[in-house]
Amino acid sequence: MSSGFHEVRFPLRLSLSTSGGPTRRTDIVDLTNGREARNARWRNSRRVYDAGSGLRSLADLYAVVAFFEARGGQLHGFRFRDPLDGTSGEPGEAVTPFDQTIGMGDGETARFTLVKTYGDAGGEWRREIVKPVAGTVRLAVDGVELPETGFTCDATTGIITFGGEYIPSVGALVQAGFAFDVPVRFDTDRIDVNVEAFKAGRIPAIPLTEILP
Repeated sequence: MSSGFHEVRFPLRLSLSTSGGPTRRTDIVDLTNGREARNARWRNSRRVYDAGSGLRSLADLYAVVAFFEARGGQLHGFRFRDPLDGTSGEPGEAVTPFDQTIGMGDGETARFTLVKTYGDAGGEWRREIVKPVAGTVRLAVDGVELPETGFTCDATTGIITFGGEYIPSVGALVQAGFAFDVPVRFDTDRIDVNVEAFKAGRIPAIPLTEILP
């Protein structure tokens, strides 16, 4: 069986105690003059998580095992909701159509990719969002929100397609708001279950790693 991606989400109740976040790879070389040279090995960061912490009910443990078996271990990817970073805005804030700038109109381009920008005065990084949550995407062009009939969103790729009469004009600012999942896979082919108490137990580690587009 070949690898692939299953458009299903890791059970939300099991991800609330997750630890983890972005990882980057940097080479640091000490020079003969005592200074150092730094070089990024990865162009983009990659999220890694551990969803195994915390005592769980036997039903939750079984849900993890069943989900793991359905994915074939590391074979198939799936959706994961990052409990900290899962929307276009700040944690706890409602999604608005003005959260993120995703492009500029040229009068012809009808397809745009959802992105989220992380930055400050020192620099920024744009993250491509490929697994938006269906029904959460809102768009605005030049500060005016579009009706839902004005565009379509492919929830499996993050590609936005504007309807003919809504294609952004030259110089029009295109903004978006959305909730999103992270495409991940299990980073192990083994799940160890410890039953520690009556109707309760734990899985010490459930490592997950992001699948980059």
